[in-house]
Amino acid sequence: MKPLKLKVSITLDEDVIERIRILAEQNDRSFSQYINIVLKEFLGAGQQKLG
Repeated sequence: MKPLKLKVSITLDEDVIERIRILAEQNDRSFSQYINIVLKEFLGAGQQKLG
């Protein structure tokens, strides 16, 4: 079964949005998918440092 996904609304700086759009396109992913990947990687790295 696929993991549950929830919709959220966030405000990002214009330059951040453009960089994510470019990276998402280069990796053949949607904007939302790419943000999810980046956040998962960041949170995983943060847990290793804290734990």
